[in-house]
Amino acid sequence: MRIRALVTGAKGMLGTDLCRALAQAQIECIPTALDSPDYPLDITDTQAVRQMMERTAPTVVIHCAAYTDVDGAEREPDAAFRVNALGTWNLAASCAALDTPLCAISTDFVFDGAQSAPYTEFDPPAPLNQYGKSKLAGENCVRALCPKHWIVRTSWLFGAHGRCFPDTILRAAQTRPQLRVVADQFGTPTYAPDLAAALIRLIRSPLYGTYHLANTGVTTWYEFARRTLETAGVSQTRIEPIRAQDWVSPARRPRNSALRAYALELQGAPLLRPWQEALADYLQARARLHSESPAADG
Repeated sequence: MRIRALVTGAKGMLGTDLCRALAQAQIECIPTALDSPDYPLDITDTQAVRQMMERTAPTVVIHCAAYTDVDGAEREPDAAFRVNALGTWNLAASCAALDTPLCAISTDFVFDGAQSAPYTEFDPPAPLNQYGKSKLAGENCVRALCPKHWIVRTSWLFGAHGRCFPDTILRAAQTRPQLRVVADQFGTPTYAPDLAAALIRLIRSPLYGTYHLANTGVTTWYEFARRTLETAGVSQTRIEPIRAQDWVSPARRPRNSALRAYALELQGAPLLRPWQEALADYLQARARLHSESPAADG
């Protein structure tokens, strides 16, 4: 059957790379976003979601739209729940009513970080902050309402088409001789184009369920920053490792939110490549974009 994929959040970092990957795979894409000229969609509007589904008749929905401001969610939890819980609820209900499979993107922040090993799909969630709670609420809506679903948890997402940690580090290094970066929080960086390719493989699978998709390898924010500057050839900025408790923020973050793609391992399916290789490709893609847009650095 020919795949016709409706993508929410199509103008975001992941959505942009996903729409490109779908086109390259010769899969028809319906790119929805709040400000899309062709497919405008507010996922918090129940009626609008149902009308868009009926109008476009997708064979699968890939739900990338999200409220992602972790600290902002602590200040305005209702805003986070409106998008991450209600928005996902709307999509799950419409997909169930129309018998359309739903692939919903979730987060490593559904875990509390208390265990030392990377989290598998079979570990119980226990979010520490409002962002994680809102994303877990969205997961629960999908599980309760839409039998044909893939819930995909990913982590530390970075890419050339949006704000991300490596970009923040590189911009800060342009003007500051020293950066302070947390060295006792662990995770699995994930490159948006690699995740997009993995999502396309997943939606072709008959095995619905919960999946962890992240580039392989566990690291810290400090090591991620150090490797970013080293790979980019930036030597004038020194990075100071600090403890998480010395970095004040409204939201509590898990000490360890590293993900293990155990479901893929059990299936014998291909895993994503090491994050260090993906980082090198990201830096090349970022450089190309900046060379094409000289004013990009402001």
